[in-house]
Amino acid sequence: MSFTLVDEVRVGPDARVYAEGWQSWSPATWYAPGARGLRPDLDWQHTMRFRPGTPLADEGLQAEGLLVVDPGDGGPVRRYAAPSTTTVPTLRTVLRGDVLEVHADGPVTNGAATTAVAALADAVAPLTADVVVRPAPSVWCSWYRYFEQVTAADVEENLDAFDAHDLHVDVVQLDDGWSQGLGEDLAPAPGFGDLAGLVDRIRSSGRRAGLWLAPFLVGDRTTLAREHPDWLVGAAGHNWAQDLRGLDLTHPGVQDLLRTHLRRVVDLGVDYLKLDFLYGGAVPGPRHSGADPVEAYRTGLALVREVVGPEVYVVGCGAPLLPSLGLVDAMRTSPDTFHEGGEDGSRGLRGLMPMVARSWQHGRLWSTDPDCLVARPAYRLREPWAGAVRTYGGLRSVSDRVAELDDWGLRTTRELLDDPVPPVPLPDATVERGARLAADLVAGRQDGAS
Repeated sequence: MSFTLVDEVRVGPDARVYAEGWQSWSPATWYAPGARGLRPDLDWQHTMRFRPGTPLADEGLQAEGLLVVDPGDGGPVRRYAAPSTTTVPTLRTVLRGDVLEVHADGPVTNGAATTAVAALADAVAPLTADVVVRPAPSVWCSWYRYFEQVTAADVEENLDAFDAHDLHVDVVQLDDGWSQGLGEDLAPAPGFGDLAGLVDRIRSSGRRAGLWLAPFLVGDRTTLAREHPDWLVGAAGHNWAQDLRGLDLTHPGVQDLLRTHLRRVVDLGVDYLKLDFLYGGAVPGPRHSGADPVEAYRTGLALVREVVGPEVYVVGCGAPLLPSLGLVDAMRTSPDTFHEGGEDGSRGLRGLMPMVARSWQHGRLWSTDPDCLVARPAYRLREPWAGAVRTYGGLRSVSDRVAELDDWGLRTTRELLDDPVPPVPLPDATVERGARLAADLVAGRQDGAS
């Protein structure tokens, strides 16, 4: 990688720097100018949480496509951004005395604004001229209670409970666990039950049916990987007890497969899609068309949008952020609330920092998805997490077995679902409050929501 000096900014003791990450699960926060950016501990974490194939700087901060420098002295706030959704440079900073150098490995736009929020908005304005942010529905998601063991019967039980407890759920979304995956032709998971019948039951209740898909990667032991090795590109990490490979989204065979599967689920009556692990479409590797990873990713996501049509609500997750602009309706802005084994909250609010740091994106880029509220008593962080989701989030989603909620859990769930967030930017004061909280969290001065 070859970097060029873009700018030099004199900074004071109160200066701060916003460094955007590559995808939903990447760190994003405000740092002190002399800080070292957050880093992965293991190679697979780099692949699945940072920008695959892009080394991290040995010193200073690194951002993907968006960097903002607030000099801290009341002077203009500087911003540096990708010039397009298919040209996303890596930016790095180096502090030399009281001067912060900004370097980039590709073209950037730059400018200045009077406030940090204005600088962020100005930075992405050229990329979002045609973006229309749609109102987000309220969602119940199966994941944080049932994980991969979800069954149609579990969902039907909760459908009845929504009515019994007057919970305003627009979309019932089946998460991972309903199928054996794209690499197995979307075959139902053993024991799940009748997907078509369940979708009909959801729709007959007056609600919309949502479905989880991971359409841009497969496990290397799947039928698809064995039969079509020429459809695969680079390594995409590890999950589901196997190594993952990205799909070549420019290959005609992959494109035909995506069209077939997307039409199948939409024809069932599904009109809400959570598209997960999307970073797999942008991993390094040779592609049929010769496109670079970002161009290939954008091609694949545009195909998805074309096939499902404008009425289907699309949520990106684990998705390269800037290359997704205009093609998704909502975007996860944080890692998962917890992984299996962390259901009691003992591993902390792992999604809090990037979620509050990215609160400026709501209403400008998409509806932000802070991930699900979990309100059952067994989750010990339910109160601070509910406060953070309510204050800084956009899309309202919950993920509990209703029968396991106590009075506080039911009341909080009902209040969240009854309080949709308009598809307009959050107040500047809220965004600034989130920026300060994110900075405190990365500096280790605070460990909870406020």
